Amino acid sequence: MQLTKFSHSCVRLEHDGAVLVIDPGTLSEREALDGADAVLITHEHFDHLDTDALADALGKRPSIEVFTHPDVMPKLAALSGVVNPVVPGDEFSAAGLRLRAYGGLHAIIHPDLPQVANVGFFVEEPGGDGGFYHPGDSFDVPTDARVDTLFVPVAGPWMKLSEAVEFVRQVAPRRAYAMHDGILNDVGHMITTQNMKNLSKTEYARLEPGQRISL
Repeated sequence: MQLTKFSHSCVRLEHDGAVLVIDPGTLSEREALDGADAVLITHEHFDHLDTDALADALGKRPSIEVFTHPDVMPKLAALSGVVNPVVPGDEFSAAGLRLRAYGGLHAIIHPDLPQVANVGFFVEEPGGDGGFYHPGDSFDVPTDARVDTLFVPVAGPWMKLSEAVEFVRQVAPRRAYAMHDGILNDVGHMITTQNMKNLSKTEYARLEPGQRISL
Protein backbone atom coordinates (compact mmCIF):
# COMPACT_ATOMS: atom_id res chain seq x y z
CA MET A 1 0.00 0.00 0.00
CA GLN A 2 1.34 3.42 -0.98
CA LEU A 3 0.66 6.53 1.09
CA THR A 4 0.98 10.15 0.01
CA LYS A 5 0.73 12.92 2.59
CA PHE A 6 -0.77 16.21 1.46
CA SER A 7 -0.91 19.45 3.42
CA HIS A 8 -2.57 19.60 6.84
CA SER A 9 -4.71 16.47 7.39
CA CYS A 10 -5.13 15.02 3.91
CA VAL A 11 -3.81 11.53 3.20
CA ARG A 12 -4.05 9.47 0.01
CA LEU A 13 -3.76 5.65 0.03
CA GLU A 14 -3.25 3.55 -3.10
CA HIS A 15 -3.53 -0.23 -3.36
CA ASP A 16 -4.03 -2.51 -6.37
CA GLY A 17 -4.87 0.45 -8.59
CA ALA A 18 -7.55 1.87 -6.28
CA VAL A 19 -7.30 5.25 -4.53
CA LEU A 20 -8.68 6.23 -1.11
CA VAL A 21 -8.45 9.86 0.08
CA ILE A 22 -9.03 11.05 3.65
CA ASP A 23 -9.93 14.63 4.61
CA PRO A 24 -9.29 16.70 1.47
CA GLY A 25 -9.82 20.11 3.07
CA THR A 26 -9.25 23.69 1.96
CA LEU A 27 -5.69 23.70 3.35
CA SER A 28 -4.79 20.69 1.18
CA GLU A 29 -3.84 20.38 -2.48
CA ARG A 30 -6.75 19.54 -4.79
CA GLU A 31 -4.59 17.08 -6.70
CA ALA A 32 -5.02 14.68 -3.79
CA LEU A 33 -8.43 13.84 -5.28
CA ASP A 34 -7.13 13.00 -8.77
CA GLY A 35 -8.32 9.52 -9.69
CA ALA A 36 -9.96 8.90 -6.32
CA ASP A 37 -12.31 5.93 -5.96
CA ALA A 38 -13.44 6.75 -2.43
CA VAL A 39 -13.22 9.72 -0.07
CA LEU A 40 -13.49 9.63 3.73
CA ILE A 41 -14.47 12.77 5.65
CA THR A 42 -13.83 12.71 9.40
CA HIS A 43 -15.88 15.83 10.18
CA GLU A 44 -17.40 19.00 8.76
CA HIS A 45 -14.72 21.65 9.39
CA PHE A 46 -13.33 23.43 6.32
CA ASP A 47 -9.77 22.25 6.86
CA HIS A 48 -10.98 18.65 6.45
CA LEU A 49 -13.76 19.10 3.90
CA ASP A 50 -13.49 21.24 0.78
CA THR A 51 -16.94 20.88 -0.79
CA ASP A 52 -15.92 22.78 -3.94
CA ALA A 53 -12.93 20.53 -4.55
CA LEU A 54 -15.04 17.44 -3.90
CA ALA A 55 -17.73 18.66 -6.30
CA ASP A 56 -15.09 19.22 -8.99
CA ALA A 57 -13.68 15.73 -8.42
CA LEU A 58 -17.15 14.18 -8.68
CA GLY A 59 -17.77 16.12 -11.88
CA LYS A 60 -14.72 14.46 -13.41
CA ARG A 61 -15.27 11.07 -11.78
CA PRO A 62 -18.94 10.50 -10.81
CA SER A 63 -18.21 7.00 -9.47
CA ILE A 64 -16.41 8.35 -6.38
CA GLU A 65 -18.01 7.12 -3.16
CA VAL A 66 -17.97 9.40 -0.12
CA PHE A 67 -18.10 8.11 3.47
CA THR A 68 -18.79 10.35 6.46
CA HIS A 69 -20.81 10.77 9.65
CA PRO A 70 -24.56 11.39 9.11
CA ASP A 71 -24.23 14.85 10.71
CA VAL A 72 -21.92 15.89 7.85
CA MET A 73 -24.22 14.65 5.08
CA PRO A 74 -26.40 17.82 4.88
CA LYS A 75 -23.29 19.76 3.87
CA LEU A 76 -22.88 17.33 0.95
CA ALA A 77 -26.51 17.39 -0.18
CA ALA A 78 -25.68 19.25 -3.39
CA LEU A 79 -23.10 16.69 -4.49
CA SER A 80 -23.98 14.35 -7.31
CA GLY A 81 -22.14 11.29 -5.98
CA VAL A 82 -22.98 8.54 -3.53
CA VAL A 83 -22.59 9.60 0.11
CA ASN A 84 -22.55 6.77 2.65
CA PRO A 85 -23.26 7.31 6.38
CA VAL A 86 -20.67 5.96 8.82
CA VAL A 87 -20.84 5.92 12.62
CA PRO A 88 -18.38 4.63 15.22
CA GLY A 89 -18.36 0.85 15.29
CA ASP A 90 -19.16 0.45 11.60
CA GLU A 91 -17.05 -1.86 9.43
CA PHE A 92 -17.13 -1.28 5.69
CA SER A 93 -15.17 -1.45 2.44
CA ALA A 94 -13.94 1.45 0.32
CA ALA A 95 -11.58 1.45 -2.66
CA GLY A 96 -10.99 -2.27 -2.11
CA LEU A 97 -9.85 -1.78 1.49
CA ARG A 98 -11.47 -2.86 4.76
CA LEU A 99 -12.14 -0.11 7.30
CA ARG A 100 -13.47 0.45 10.80
CA ALA A 101 -14.87 3.67 12.27
CA TYR A 102 -14.02 4.99 15.73
CA GLY A 103 -14.62 8.00 17.94
CA GLY A 104 -17.80 10.03 17.70
CA LEU A 105 -17.02 13.62 18.69
CA HIS A 106 -14.52 16.33 17.79
CA ALA A 107 -12.17 17.20 20.64
CA ILE A 108 -13.32 20.13 22.78
CA ILE A 109 -12.21 23.54 21.47
CA HIS A 110 -13.94 25.44 24.29
CA PRO A 111 -16.88 24.56 26.56
CA ASP A 112 -18.88 27.42 25.00
CA LEU A 113 -18.61 25.83 21.55
CA PRO A 114 -20.60 22.76 20.49
CA GLN A 115 -18.74 19.56 19.68
CA VAL A 116 -19.37 18.39 16.14
CA ALA A 117 -19.37 14.75 15.08
CA ASN A 118 -15.97 13.25 14.23
CA VAL A 119 -15.17 9.76 12.97
CA GLY A 120 -11.68 8.29 13.00
CA PHE A 121 -10.84 5.72 10.33
CA PHE A 122 -8.77 2.55 10.73
CA VAL A 123 -7.68 1.04 7.41
CA GLU A 124 -6.73 -2.63 7.59
CA GLU A 125 -3.44 -3.58 6.00
CA PRO A 126 -4.19 -5.97 3.11
CA GLY A 127 -3.00 -9.44 4.04
CA GLY A 128 -2.01 -8.40 7.56
CA ASP A 129 -3.53 -7.96 10.99
CA GLY A 130 -2.44 -4.36 11.55
CA GLY A 131 -3.24 -1.15 9.79
CA PHE A 132 -3.32 2.62 9.47
CA TYR A 133 -5.28 5.05 11.67
CA HIS A 134 -6.43 8.61 10.94
CA PRO A 135 -8.25 10.08 13.98
CA GLY A 136 -9.53 13.31 12.47
CA ASP A 137 -9.71 15.99 15.17
CA SER A 138 -9.70 13.69 18.16
CA PHE A 139 -7.47 11.58 20.34
CA ASP A 140 -9.81 8.58 20.38
CA VAL A 141 -7.76 5.39 20.76
CA PRO A 142 -8.81 2.35 18.69
CA THR A 143 -8.34 -0.12 21.52
CA ASP A 144 -9.32 -3.22 19.54
CA ALA A 145 -7.05 -2.54 16.54
CA ARG A 146 -3.32 -2.99 16.05
CA VAL A 147 -2.12 0.29 14.62
CA ASP A 148 1.12 0.04 12.67
CA THR A 149 0.95 3.54 11.18
CA LEU A 150 -0.60 6.44 13.08
CA PHE A 151 -1.26 9.96 11.91
CA VAL A 152 -1.22 12.20 14.97
CA PRO A 153 -2.62 15.75 15.16
CA VAL A 154 0.11 18.11 16.36
CA ALA A 155 -1.34 21.65 16.27
CA GLY A 156 -4.76 23.23 16.59
CA PRO A 157 -7.09 25.32 18.78
CA TRP A 158 -8.43 22.15 20.38
CA MET A 159 -5.19 20.57 21.57
CA LYS A 160 -1.76 20.90 23.15
CA LEU A 161 1.41 19.00 22.31
CA SER A 162 1.41 16.95 25.51
CA GLU A 163 -1.91 15.42 24.39
CA ALA A 164 -0.36 14.43 21.06
CA VAL A 165 2.53 12.76 22.89
CA GLU A 166 0.21 10.83 25.19
CA PHE A 167 -1.97 9.80 22.25
CA VAL A 168 1.01 8.23 20.48
CA ARG A 169 2.10 6.49 23.67
CA GLN A 170 -1.39 5.05 24.21
CA VAL A 171 -1.83 3.83 20.64
CA ALA A 172 1.77 2.52 20.56
CA PRO A 173 2.15 2.31 16.76
CA ARG A 174 5.28 1.12 14.98
CA ARG A 175 5.56 4.58 13.42
CA ALA A 176 3.76 7.91 13.70
CA TYR A 177 3.51 10.85 11.32
CA ALA A 178 2.38 14.43 11.84
CA MET A 179 -1.00 15.68 10.64
CA HIS A 180 -3.14 18.74 11.39
CA ASP A 181 0.01 20.82 11.00
CA GLY A 182 -1.08 23.26 8.28
CA ILE A 183 -1.24 26.19 10.70
CA LEU A 184 2.43 25.89 11.71
CA ASN A 185 5.31 27.86 10.22
CA ASP A 186 8.79 26.41 9.73
CA VAL A 187 9.83 27.14 13.32
CA GLY A 188 6.64 25.52 14.60
CA HIS A 189 7.32 22.41 12.53
CA MET A 190 10.88 22.20 13.87
CA ILE A 191 9.87 22.57 17.53
CA THR A 192 6.97 20.14 17.21
CA THR A 193 8.99 17.50 15.38
CA GLN A 194 11.85 17.69 17.87
CA ASN A 195 9.56 17.25 20.87
CA MET A 196 7.52 14.47 19.29
CA LYS A 197 10.68 12.56 18.37
CA ASN A 198 12.07 12.92 21.88
CA LEU A 199 8.88 12.12 23.80
CA SER A 200 6.55 9.88 21.82
CA LYS A 201 8.55 6.64 22.32
CA THR A 202 8.10 5.50 18.73
CA GLU A 203 9.49 6.20 15.27
CA TYR A 204 8.17 9.66 14.39
CA ALA A 205 8.49 11.96 11.38
CA ARG A 206 6.81 14.79 9.53
CA LEU A 207 6.17 14.04 5.86
CA GLU A 208 6.42 16.95 3.45
CA PRO A 209 3.34 17.72 1.33
CA GLY A 210 3.40 15.37 -1.64
CA GLN A 211 5.85 12.95 -0.01
CA ARG A 212 5.08 9.31 -0.79
CA ILE A 213 5.97 6.25 1.28
CA SER A 214 5.25 2.52 1.28
CA LEU A 215 3.38 0.91 4.17
